[in-house]
Amino acid sequence: MYALAIDLGTTTLAVSLVDTSSGKRLAMAGAMNPQRRFGADVVARLDAAVHAEEALLEMSSMIRAELLRLGRDVCDNAGVAWADVRQAAIAGNPAMQHILLGLPVKSLAYPPYRPLFTSGKAISASEIDWPGEAAVYIFPMPGGFVGGDTVAFLYGQQPLTVSVDRARDSYGSRSPDHGPRLYLDMGTNGEMALVAGDTIWATSAAAGPAFEGGNLSCGMAALPGAISSVRIADEKVRIAVIGDKTPIGICGSAAIEAVAGMLCSCVLERTGRLRDAAEIPSNLAARVMSQNSENAFVIYRDAKQLLMLTQSDIRQIQLAKGAIRAGLEVLFDRSGILPDGLEQVVLTGSFGAVLMPECLKTVGIFDENMVKKTLFIPEGALAGAELLLCRDGGIQEVESLAARFKVIPLSGTPLFESLFLKNIDFPQQL
Repeated sequence: MYALAIDLGTTTLAVSLVDTSSGKRLAMAGAMNPQRRFGADVVARLDAAVHAEEALLEMSSMIRAELLRLGRDVCDNAGVAWADVRQAAIAGNPAMQHILLGLPVKSLAYPPYRPLFTSGKAISASEIDWPGEAAVYIFPMPGGFVGGDTVAFLYGQQPLTVSVDRARDSYGSRSPDHGPRLYLDMGTNGEMALVAGDTIWATSAAAGPAFEGGNLSCGMAALPGAISSVRIADEKVRIAVIGDKTPIGICGSAAIEAVAGMLCSCVLERTGRLRDAAEIPSNLAARVMSQNSENAFVIYRDAKQLLMLTQSDIRQIQLAKGAIRAGLEVLFDRSGILPDGLEQVVLTGSFGAVLMPECLKTVGIFDENMVKKTLFIPEGALAGAELLLCRDGGIQEVESLAARFKVIPLSGTPLFESLFLKNIDFPQQL
């Protein structure tokens, strides 16, 4: 049987077609979320939907249509008829899942920030304006800003995150017992979860879309033509491009690596100020130029393209990394578990490349202990949705997993606000 797995992101979308009998992924496609014109982040879109029902209906209609288009594309690429798709699983944050379903979002936009439902939801394809008879499963939402994408991400890391009894039933002698593990999805909403015993401490920090290439002057999703890696060393800049094509933009992994490289090369001050060319005692000074009355660092240039990170882009990355680090510190504080006590850090996100943990230390998100214990998982939420579709009893396992979440709100929390301000600057480079 064929099924669609969907990661419904605020900034980017990912859809894959799987053969549920073999567990094999047959095709995959991605795109930017078309709702971006209503705002780059969840808060802006919730505000639009609360104040105008027409906005909610339009956002709902456009995301349904775009997911259908991507679903048809993967079917065409794999030579599978749309009518043969019998299941779909969709994982997104609470706002994206509510808007997809056309549900009111007032309960998410105002305190106490709760979704209209917390368990998973089974619907028919027709309820989201799709043709055919596919059964669609919407992932559970443990809290107002901790949603199905976080649950899917953790579920994809089987057998370690399934409930103890279920895991032993399914995996025989394999035990899920382990030390505390941190799971971090560095997307627009910065979801993070700390698994300690049978409790999952979780929260979400509004990082904005910078880590996914959004809100950057030359930013784009991790699609062919995006610069996915930037290495600055020996006064030179080396890049890698998705699909080995001519660069047309910069995705999140490249932006983070570029900032880390500029910090280590004394192009960027720890305050985030991009130095003037005259202040840089290396050949990298030639890459600093004035663009719209602010400094910018040239990543790539040819006869047709000029791709750069501007001072404003760097500020966006600072805000994002400050929010993520502050959220992590609140999570450590509330759970009583310190970074030194972590057994492993599992990182995912729509960066565009396998992001080196050292870069996250350089910009101030990870510390040394976390760097040493980091494992990168591409397509975390999508992998979890695929696993659910390919496992007998997957829905029951997911529901059991979601029930273990203890959600920690950050909005209006004095500790988060003070930690955010503390973490705006980059660390001092040694």
